[in-house]
Amino acid sequence: MRRPSPAAARWLILVALLLLWEFLPATRIVPELFLPSLSKTLAVLWSDRAEYGRNLLVTLHEVALAMVIACGAGILAGALVGGIAVLRNLLLPVFSSLYAVPIVILYPIFTAWLGIGSESKIAFAGIYGFFPVMLSTAAGIRTIDPQLLLAARSMGATIGQQIARVIIPASIPTVLTGLRLGGALTIIGVVVSEMLTAAAGIGYLVTRFRTILDSPRVFAAVLLILVLSVLFDVLARMVERRTLVWQTAGRQGRTIPARAATAATSTPAVA
Repeated sequence: MRRPSPAAARWLILVALLLLWEFLPATRIVPELFLPSLSKTLAVLWSDRAEYGRNLLVTLHEVALAMVIACGAGILAGALVGGIAVLRNLLLPVFSSLYAVPIVILYPIFTAWLGIGSESKIAFAGIYGFFPVMLSTAAGIRTIDPQLLLAARSMGATIGQQIARVIIPASIPTVLTGLRLGGALTIIGVVVSEMLTAAAGIGYLVTRFRTILDSPRVFAAVLLILVLSVLFDVLARMVERRTLVWQTAGRQGRTIPARAATAATSTPAVA
């Protein structure tokens, strides 16, 4: 009997979870206060779609701006730290230590500086996603073939040109891995900050309906957050697959001569 493929197994697990979500509350195994049924959650989401849509747009706006900070500043800082030895030795241990600190404890500082509006949430989420992007970019740059940088310097490339035309393109696969993690943390940062202090957004709806014990509407908001995170991950994986050529391009040039050398040594000499 053939085993199901990984993709089929994932879909089976998803269907099983959705069925459990529907039938556990219906059979009273789990009280509806703790887990409303999937059908009731979807019905609430459809009936209040205007309210959820307005708040989703607020969250998407904050996520988009926070990702500009996290990805833009993270790639630039990672390129500088990973490409310049002095900065790498000086700053990389500092950033690695800061990444281990739970950034959520700093959110009150952002609200004190920027207020409780969107600005504090965008800044907080941007910093939250900045560290994995920066560290991943710096790690990817350290794996670049030094001959590429040597060739760029020999042609008179400035540091900015080396970063833009050699360092970042050569480290794209590693950078994309950091972008996936950083983007996910950015979404989490926006939602968490909305749950703490906000008057709009999906996180605000979670807190608002939780205080009045309206479980179906809480789970409807949580479902939107899950869909948003999954869509971002799918998009990131698609971009990653399209850049696989960057991972193999440098290897093909080395494997072809190696095969030719093997064939030459294995061919008997003709007198």
